[in-house]
Amino acid sequence: MKVLANDGVSQSGINALEAAGYEVLTTTVAQEQLQNYINENDISVLLVRSATKVRKDIIDHCPNLKIIGRGGVGMDNIDVEYAREKGLHVINTPAASSHSVAELVFGHFYGLARFLHNSNRDMPLEGDKNFKSLKKSYAKGVELKGKTLGVIGFGRIGQATAKIGIGAGMNLVAYDPFIENAELELDFFDGQKMKFDIKTVSKEEVLKQADFLTLHVPAQKDYVIDEADFNSMKDGVIIANAARGGVVNEVALVNAIESGKVARAALDVFEKEPQPEVQLLMNPALSLTPHTGAATNEAQDRIGEELANQIINILG
Repeated sequence: MKVLANDGVSQSGINALEAAGYEVLTTTVAQEQLQNYINENDISVLLVRSATKVRKDIIDHCPNLKIIGRGGVGMDNIDVEYAREKGLHVINTPAASSHSVAELVFGHFYGLARFLHNSNRDMPLEGDKNFKSLKKSYAKGVELKGKTLGVIGFGRIGQATAKIGIGAGMNLVAYDPFIENAELELDFFDGQKMKFDIKTVSKEEVLKQADFLTLHVPAQKDYVIDEADFNSMKDGVIIANAARGGVVNEVALVNAIESGKVARAALDVFEKEPQPEVQLLMNPALSLTPHTGAATNEAQDRIGEELANQIINILG
């Protein structure tokens, strides 16, 4: 059987599939040519990430397709229910990239807390001439230890992010409409483990308490954080969105930054991705990455291996 990994897959995933007798194609086929390519090459399994869309046209007109796989968590680029109604298996890898996203969030948080996103821009340009003034400008950083981390969305990624916060000595408040409590287990280098029983609270309570706020929710019809939500936050809060573009109202975010309600913010995802608004790209209070939350070598290996195992279990 043939597997088309249209948005790529790790070598470890390829190796696992080939060892099981599958032929893996890693050609990147343009969206408008995908249907013909699948049929002409007798593709049984289509693997995608966020770039390729698998809608009703492909599902209806590719009769030999048996599995659609998403390397990652969100499946808003796939018509999941329709595919399953048509008898296709739809799989994803919800746990594989959780820690990678969590580490990126804290990379942003530590950078924002100490103005690294600004000083890394300014030092190459002005470090030799204005060293003392730059030092003064960036001398009012804050520590994460002892601050309160607010987590909105307490699934796998939210919990992975919370674990890092606990390890950093932060207080924790979390909100999730579907989760009342969760047991977090932290593993340490010497084999010791510690468990924390976290009871979630209301969204309003999270917004009220958080010094650092991170979102880990799926794509929504409405904003999860809008103007009224910003008004409920502490003055000087630091925010990160590594979930989905559109869960934070970007216009309201910029306004909150200008008013001082939000001190600084990190965005890994954008409403108009892949062409974010210039006002965001040029805003000195924003730390920005191009949707790289799951983009670590380790996560990609886990994603590839998990997809391969699921395919082998389904098709044999």
